[in-house]
Amino acid sequence: MELPDQQAFIDRKARENIEHPDGTQMDGSRHAITEMIQDQLTRSEVETALADCEIIEDYPTTHRSLPDCLVLGRLPNTQPLHAVAAIDEARDRIFVVTIYRPSPKRWEHDWRTRKSLLS
Repeated sequence: MELPDQQAFIDRKARENIEHPDGTQMDGSRHAITEMIQDQLTRSEVETALADCEIIEDYPTTHRSLPDCLVLGRLPNTQPLHAVAAIDEARDRIFVVTIYRPSPKRWEHDWRTRKSLLS
């Protein structure tokens, strides 16, 4: 799946998940759920952020079972949110591998660019 198609798939599945109370268009790993709890994020906030997110890094599928990517979304208060989202076409859903609020110590102010480790 090409990058624009991945972007559209993530946006569409997150929006469908918002619209359907059973929430079957999006699932998350135990790690992602733990991170949501630690960061005090609600499912609704995550869905909204993913429904209008931007892919900032695409990861090769060489050692992964599903194609996935790092996305940047915005919480309702406009704070940035990062998630690694896997594209699960076979199950017609997105699978959130991890989710976190990016640290200004590790990310540039655009939240899209990692800071150099040498800085």
